[in-house]
Formats: sequence, C-alpha cells, structure tokens
Amino acid sequence: MTNSLSPEEKYDLITRNLQEVLGEEKLKEILKERELKIYWGTATTGKPHVAYFVPMSKIADFLKAGCEVTILFADLHAYLDNMKAPWDLLELRTQYYEQVIKAMLESIEVPLEKLKFVKGTDFQLSREYTLDVYKLSSTVTQHDAKKAGAEVVKQVDHPLLSGLLYPGLQALDEEYLKVDAQFGGVDQRKIFTFAEKYLPSLGYTKRIHMMNPMVPGLTGGKMSSSEEESKIDLLDRKEDVKKKLKKAFCEPGNIESNGVLSFVKHVIFPLHSGDLKNSVEAALNKLMDPIRKKFESPELRKLTNAAYPAQSKPKAAAKGNPKNAEEDEMVPSRLDIRVGKVVSVEKHPEADSLYLEKIDVGEAEPRTVVSGLVAFVPASELQDRLVVLLCNLKPQKMRGIESQAMLLCASTEGEGRRVEPLDPPAGSAPGERVFVEGYEAGKPDDELKPKKKVFEKLQADFKISGECVAQWNQKNFMTKLGLITCKSLKGGNIS
Repeated sequence: MTNSLSPEEKYDLITRNLQEVLGEEKLKEILKERELKIYWGTATTGKPHVAYFVPMSKIADFLKAGCEVTILFADLHAYLDNMKAPWDLLELRTQYYEQVIKAMLESIEVPLEKLKFVKGTDFQLSREYTLDVYKLSSTVTQHDAKKAGAEVVKQVDHPLLSGLLYPGLQALDEEYLKVDAQFGGVDQRKIFTFAEKYLPSLGYTKRIHMMNPMVPGLTGGKMSSSEEESKIDLLDRKEDVKKKLKKAFCEPGNIESNGVLSFVKHVIFPLHSGDLKNSVEAALNKLMDPIRKKFESPELRKLTNAAYPAQSKPKAAAKGNPKNAEEDEMVPSRLDIRVGKVVSVEKHPEADSLYLEKIDVGEAEPRTVVSGLVAFVPASELQDRLVVLLCNLKPQKMRGIESQAMLLCASTEGEGRRVEPLDPPAGSAPGERVFVEGYEAGKPDDELKPKKKVFEKLQADFKISGECVAQWNQKNFMTKLGLITCKSLKGGNIS
C-alpha cells in the first residue's frame, strides 16, 4: 500500500491534522525522491496519559505514508528538566515508558516491527555528542536557551543550569538520529526554531519540523501529568474514566477549550451518534483495555510501583487556620450565582452557534456573556428574560470576546438534545443571590481558581429533579422568593 501512494498523497497523510509544518517545500522535495526519516521524542517524566494518543495517531499516519519512524525515550532530558525524573528512578521510568508507549501503539494496531526505539543515554553520553554539547554552548546565548525551553522546561524562580542545556540536546538529537524531520507538540515550537538557528553553526543541516496541536485537558487548560483532574491516566479504571468525563469542561458552543471534542477530532473521529461524553468514554475504554490488561501482569505491576512509588500524603492544615480549611471545602456557597435579566441578545460576530448577550446582574454595567444556545433557544425567548448566572468564574475569551459569566441551563444528552435556561422565581430582581437550601450563610469566592476546579467538582452533583427543580445533592437551588426551576427537562443535567 505504501508504494502505491503518490508523493502528494504521502504529503497529505503526513501533514493532516497538524497545526504547523516548518519546511514544507523541503518535505515535498524529499518525498519525490525517497521515504522521509522522522523522529518523535518523549521525556520520561510523569505517567503518560490519554493525550499521548494524539502523537500515537500521527505516528500511525507516518507509517502508512512509508516514513522511517524513530521513537526516542529521552531519559537524560527527563533528568535535566528540573529533575522531574530522579536519577535513581530514571531507568525504571524509561522501562515504564517503553512498555506503555508500545501498548498504546498496539491498541491502535500500529505494527511495532516498523518502528525503531532508542534511549537517549544510548548515544547522548558519547564522546562526539558531548563535544558537540560544548561546541553548541559556546555559540548559544543564555537568553536564547531560556527562551527556547520556556514552553517545555519547568519554569521556577531559581532555575538550574541543566534546564538551559535541554534545548541544545534536543537540537543535537536530530543530527545524531540521522533524521530529516522532528515531530512534536506545538509547545515545542521554540525549541524547533532554536534548532533551525543553531544546528547550521556546527555544520549540520537544518531539519523539517512538524507540530500537532495541544489537546486541552478535561478542565479546559493543558492536559498535564502533574494536574490530576485535567487528565485520564492510561491505567485508570473504567469508573475513574466515567467520573472524570462527567466533570469535564464541555460547554455548548465552546470548541476552543474543549478537551473532549479535541480528543474526538484527533484520535476517535469519526464519532458515532449519541451522547458525546458517553461515546468518548466507550472509545477511551476500548483503547485503554489492552493497556490495562497488559499491565495486570505481576512484572509490570511491580515496574509501575517501582517507577512511580506512592507519595506520602501532606499533613493536614493546622486547626488554627480555619480560612484554609474553608477555602478547600467543596460547598455550593462558594459559587456566586445570581439572578440576571437579558438586556440584549445577538449572534456572535465570529460564530453562528453562539449568542452575545448583555445581562444585568445588579451591577453598574451589564455583563457580557457568550452562550452556545443558538440551536436551542430563539433570541426572542431570551430577550428581557430572567435567567440564572454563575458570576465568579474566571472570564474567558470565546471566539475573541470575553465572556464574564456562565448562563446556567438544564439539558438532556443524546440524540434530540434539548436545552432550557433555568428560571428564577417570578418577581425576582437582577442581582438577587441564588443559593442551595442549607447553605445560605456561606460567602462566595471572589473568583474561582481554575486549578482548584471548584465549579466542576460541585457541578457533578447538579441535577434537575422529577418536579423540574434545580438541585445540588438533592437540595434545592432557590432565592428568597422561591425555587429555581426549568420548564420541562425532568432528570436533566445542569451546565
């Protein structure tokens, strides 16, 4: 099949779903003459998570296009990056990465015999490589080294010298692995341009660089090994996958920070009909089942525990510090939910699926709110309507316009999805506080910190009752005038 592809077909397969390619013309020229040699490297630091399926899917594309693909387990890089992998765990982490990456590739039916696997310390400690590191360090400025690693190397107040070496080693790897191109996430771009600038100073050829987009985490930011709620670990149980996806950020109309949709596009697409989160859950478990099964063996269980020994839990906060305890408590009174009145509503200038609303919440000026309700609620039904708003989320840009609150709605999932804005009691005034019965006295946070995921954790227990009343943990949402309700979506979710 590979030999039957034209250079143009190979190019399309190699570059599909990539965010950027540096050196497109050179890539086209090579494909006219021979197969492309490319490598993907991964520092053996935190446990790999499901976002790693994005580069795995591209590696499958590269092989279909006839590329010679090398996978580098960058163990020395893992140590240089602020010692994310301690020296005594380096070999164990590398063994773990090799086992789990191979299991991932097997789960998407990539033939391992067509891949070359290399460990960084197999060649990065050689006399020639070490001499090149010294040569490079004599030409690279401290400013350029720090800038190159800004998106990849851990940033701390007092950085170690090792972090400045990291980009240079990654650049030299291109020469010592004898490849035409390096593939990585778009967060690697500054290292790639660093390599293009400095490799020729040693007499080495400038390489092609290909970048896939970064998949947002389940909370809307980057999916990170160090942020538990943002990711799904490859060995997570099915119950954990369900729980994390239930809490995932998946706001109607917001496709920019939607980790669930991004995963669908880059790994699972095309998605079958039905509820998005449920479909992703099923597809993820299908991908992860063979990995979990492989790691049930006593040998690999032992390796996992040795490579990632259990961390001792931090001591509880002192009893004399009630403020900290209150900040960590997941109670609905931390949410600043208010009655609002829609003053104006129009289509978002950059997105047909979004409304741009001005909503009075009892402040000097109406708040700007972007909501994905175009497909569900006519503009005429929103105009002058009383609604319920979450007002202390961190403002977020949606297609270039900052949304300053979230309009809360009841919804049903699956085919024939329906959405209805929540209704305050008749006679409510803009700015009136909405609370959960039994939690009237608590004070809302000034702003919900995204990393704390307060809203997401509380939202997991939001529900519409059989009487169409909005509830948290079976306790009613209400104002001083009565209950918060929806029109008809009994048993629906709230988002």
